[in-house]
Amino acid sequence: MGNIVENLMRVKAIDEELNRRREGDFLRLYNTGEKIHKKQVEFHKCAKRNRWVFGGNRSGKTECGAVECVYMARGIHPYRENRKDVQGWVVSLSGQVQRDVAQKKILHYLRRDWIEDIVMQSGRKDAPESGVIDFIRVKNVFGGVSVIGFKSCDQGREKFQGASLDFVWFDEEPPKDIYVECRMRVMDKKGDIFGTMTPLKGLTFVYNEIYLNRQNDPEIWYEFMEWSDNPYLDGEEIGILEGCMDERALQSRKFGRFGASEGLVYPEFEESVHVIEPFEIPKEWQDAISIDPGLNNPLSAHWYAVDFDDNVYVVYEHYEAGRDIDYHAEAIKRVCDKLGWKRDYKGRVCALIDSAAKQKTLSGVQSVAELFYERGILVNPDVEKDLFSGIAQVKSYLRRDNGLPNIYIFNCCTQLIREIKGYFWGNGDAPKKEDDHALDEMRYYLMSRPKKLPPKKEKSVIQKDKEALMRKVARKG
Repeated sequence: MGNIVENLMRVKAIDEELNRRREGDFLRLYNTGEKIHKKQVEFHKCAKRNRWVFGGNRSGKTECGAVECVYMARGIHPYRENRKDVQGWVVSLSGQVQRDVAQKKILHYLRRDWIEDIVMQSGRKDAPESGVIDFIRVKNVFGGVSVIGFKSCDQGREKFQGASLDFVWFDEEPPKDIYVECRMRVMDKKGDIFGTMTPLKGLTFVYNEIYLNRQNDPEIWYEFMEWSDNPYLDGEEIGILEGCMDERALQSRKFGRFGASEGLVYPEFEESVHVIEPFEIPKEWQDAISIDPGLNNPLSAHWYAVDFDDNVYVVYEHYEAGRDIDYHAEAIKRVCDKLGWKRDYKGRVCALIDSAAKQKTLSGVQSVAELFYERGILVNPDVEKDLFSGIAQVKSYLRRDNGLPNIYIFNCCTQLIREIKGYFWGNGDAPKKEDDHALDEMRYYLMSRPKKLPPKKEKSVIQKDKEALMRKVARKG
């Protein structure tokens, strides 16, 4: 009886899906069946106003961009406040790419009875999928009419002036001048910018302004989307695609990652894994402060804790340039007060510091280490500085050998996170010597810790019996 009911329910579900497809209501099918693309859902749920999906080819990134446009134009967004008379642009690289990709996806999810009118740049409005659309007038559920306009980057920046918009969707990475112009277009309405792209152009302005977020813009959000995130992509097909690409191509086309010809120093770093929300650290976990001194360059200091499983936590950050020793010493002590950080019996703070701090300052009177010492910061400059051994040590903490890494970074440590993401090998054998102050002192700290030993394996019964027999023979001898 149970099997009969189960089979009937399956038949009913199939009939309902076929009916929806006959009606052309593909939006109702989007992430509502047994297979859910979780990262697409996270994109729609995000409340930030500048959202980006960096995805490999066929990872599902374009789908969520098109659906977001239809949600907004129709006034049926499931996670946002909806409005009528919404104005938005879809921006593609060229008119041909618009027709073949973004426009095709929009028409797929936009039911015909929702369309009030279509105005074409070329082709016939009764067959819009074969031509290039100028704009679509969409019936909004609140009674108004929304407009989805289509633009291509090859038109030039001047074609992007003048309008006031609620949203702009970039299908693939635009030139910087067009990106800046479109940001101006959404400013007065406090509208949204969202982009879906495969990063094939290397370390462009999107890498700097969105991925690294050098300005610490609180409205920026991004997600990486790879082939394995798409529940509709066949595993056998993935294997075929992987087999015809080199490692560099896989990084962008499979994982959606940015790349440079020199390569990342720490490809093991995954922000979604290694960066966590702050929590109150137990007193027993407090371990050390590490400092990379800088006067003209930034001084970087981080506070490190270690749990009972030997996992390291980077819990706080002081990072600032153009200040003197007095300022930095007071700032470090204020953070220690805030965290309730351990001090010695005289109330002084202990820290590791770059061995260069032993050198005399320009005044020729005292070293940086001595100046910190006088201000109650007892710095130890005897740190291991071998670059390549240090990089290997950092990598050993970042790797997920047993599913989890051995280092976590609180999300308030924004400069350290930025430096890890932007740390590349140079043309020679060493990393590029830029933006590495936080990375240097993290390396000093991890090198100062005892080497991690592999966990002891439990001996088998046979091994134990063999050792017992050997001991028995030795006693008789």
